[in-house]
Amino acid sequence: MAKFQCLAEAVAENLKDGDSVAFEGFTHLIPHAVAHEVIRQGRKDLTVMRMTPDIIYDQLIGMGCVEKMIFSFAGNPGVGLLRRFRDSLENGWPLQVEIEEHSHAAMANAYEAGAAGLPCAIFRGYRGAELTRVNPNIKFIKCPFTGEELAAVPSLRPDVAVIHAQRANAKGDVFIEGITGVQKEAVLAAKRSIVTVEEIVDDFGGISPNATVLPSWTVTSVVAVPGGAHPSYTQGYYGRDNAAYIEWDKVSSDRDSFTAWMEENVLKQGPEVFETRVAHLKNAG
Repeated sequence: MAKFQCLAEAVAENLKDGDSVAFEGFTHLIPHAVAHEVIRQGRKDLTVMRMTPDIIYDQLIGMGCVEKMIFSFAGNPGVGLLRRFRDSLENGWPLQVEIEEHSHAAMANAYEAGAAGLPCAIFRGYRGAELTRVNPNIKFIKCPFTGEELAAVPSLRPDVAVIHAQRANAKGDVFIEGITGVQKEAVLAAKRSIVTVEEIVDDFGGISPNATVLPSWTVTSVVAVPGGAHPSYTQGYYGRDNAAYIEWDKVSSDRDSFTAWMEENVLKQGPEVFETRVAHLKNAG
C-alpha cells in the first residue's frame, strides 16, 4: 500500500546505488523533483531507462549518477542536443555512460511485458533497422503459429519507477489526466515506485473510479511536491516553461557553467523550489 512520505525519505528508502530506475513522463508530468533529490543524495552506478530522455537525464549523467541508459531517442525537446550526455559518450566526462538504444515501440512493449511479468516483449518491428547492428538485445524469433518473423527485446522491470501526477487521494490512489506515456506500465513493472503529485485530496469527488490510473496497492511512496514536474507541464496546474529548456542548452554546453548551475539550482535547493518556480511562471504568464 502507498506510504505518504517527504521527498528525501522516499528516495532514501527506495533507491540505492546500483539500482535500475525509470523516470517516466511523456512531454508532460516529467518527474524533475525526484531526479534532483537523487542527485542531492549522491546516488551512483544507476541504470536509468526512459522513452525520450531529456534534461533530467542530462543532469543525472552530468553529475556522475549514471552507469547505463536504456532509451529511445534522447534530446532537449524542441531545442537540440543533450550536451552532458554527448560529453559523457564522446569524452567520458564525468563518466563513460553505457547505452542501449531502442525504438519507442520497443520501449513501450518492453514496459508492458515487464508489467505482465514476462521475460521479453514480442512485436512487429526492427525489420531493416540499423539499431540491430549496435544493440545485441534486439533479437528475432519465428511465430510458432504463423511462421512470421517478429522482433523480441528483454522486458523492462526497473527496481524503481518514478512518475509525477496531478493528485493522490487519502488512500494513496493516483489520478493522472492529459497526455500520458508509459507511466502506468512502468509502475506496474517496477519493484518499487515513487509518485510525486501536485496535491493530496480527501477523495477525487465526482470522478469515476474507473479513471483512477494507479490504485494505492500498486504504489510504494506518494509525495506531495507542487510544481514537481517543472519545467515540463502538468495539465490543469501550469504550462511548459519553454524558456527553461532554451536556457538549458546554454547552461549545459560548458562543464563549468553546468557544474555552477547544478550547485546553485539543485544541490543547494530543496523540493520547495519547484513551487516557487511555478509561481514565477504563472506570474510571468
